[in-house]
Amino acid sequence: MSHALQPVISATGLFTPAETISNEELVTSFNAYVALYNRENADAIAAGELEPLTESSVEFIEKASGIGARHVVDKAGILDPQHMAPRLAERADEDLSILAEIGVAAAKDALTRAGRDASEVNAVLCAASNMQRAYPAMAIEIQNALGIDGFAFDMNVACSSATFGIQTAADYIRAGHAKSVLVVNPEICSGHLNWRDRDSHFIFGDVATAILVEAKDIAPAGHWDILGTRLKTVFSNNIRNNFGFLNHAHGGIDQQAPKTDKLFVQEGRKVFKEVVPMVAAMIVEEMERLGLAGADMRRLWLHQANSNMNRLIAHKVLGHEASAEESPTVLDRYGNTSSAGSIIAFHLHHDDMQAGDTGLICSFGAGYSAGTVFVRRT
Repeated sequence: MSHALQPVISATGLFTPAETISNEELVTSFNAYVALYNRENADAIAAGELEPLTESSVEFIEKASGIGARHVVDKAGILDPQHMAPRLAERADEDLSILAEIGVAAAKDALTRAGRDASEVNAVLCAASNMQRAYPAMAIEIQNALGIDGFAFDMNVACSSATFGIQTAADYIRAGHAKSVLVVNPEICSGHLNWRDRDSHFIFGDVATAILVEAKDIAPAGHWDILGTRLKTVFSNNIRNNFGFLNHAHGGIDQQAPKTDKLFVQEGRKVFKEVVPMVAAMIVEEMERLGLAGADMRRLWLHQANSNMNRLIAHKVLGHEASAEESPTVLDRYGNTSSAGSIIAFHLHHDDMQAGDTGLICSFGAGYSAGTVFVRRT
């Protein structure tokens, strides 16, 4: 394959919201809501008509997930026991939407790190779980805000959106349809999380990432060759969110009494049991196709959903318990940020990699969906 047709990762970008919520703050808010609910429904609970809610704890959160904190776009609304959702003012159609705003910030960071001007980019893919509208596409809004002459579109494969976006961008490079493609992942997960659900109220945070995928002949020094990519989907209802414009128009979400199926719901134990072996087998099979062994892998940048899932997957791939250097985590600071999680891990934990070092960017989530991107530092 000629250099002109070989796709590489030139740079990544990151935007982190300023506000954070610690586990301690989250538990205090949640337990205040539990006390309020149980008090207001005391008679029905006493009569056996309702089950009392159970308090959460820092220990429960950390044991279940490994998450320590999360960044959010609106802290006050989430921690208000009588609201428990971000308060985001609706913007005029002429104003830049909040999803585009954070996406543009991440994209500019990636462009700066690559020494690339936006005018040199040919396409924008907005690959994320949490789109705020059906159309016009968030990607086209980001394209317009950056001043890019080309094409853009949205794509949603839940937590695997970024890796699916990287393969899509790489395919455009190989086919000669573009030489520089921005894959942008703005994730405001706090808007779709049920902050009143003890089993999931701690999971998500907000962030935006971006990946610049380019032809090798124009890429900056120190870029990452894409050795191979693989995608997989298997239908499952074990992670689901029914919110959308078709059902929102007929009632939507009352944040005081949410229809919980319109927010994030999951069967966590089933997800763990089914996804871990599926992803591990997928990675190992792709490594065999590429002629790679566990000893060849310097680093695994895995999807940041659950520390226990990552530990088991990494062990299967490497053949031993992974060190913090081999499989870095950002769960302690960012929580689960859906499609952006593995990109944050890559963005923050790659500077020490040397020329010739090989690594894996991997995602997995609702769908089920899973994506692998094997890369090597030049």
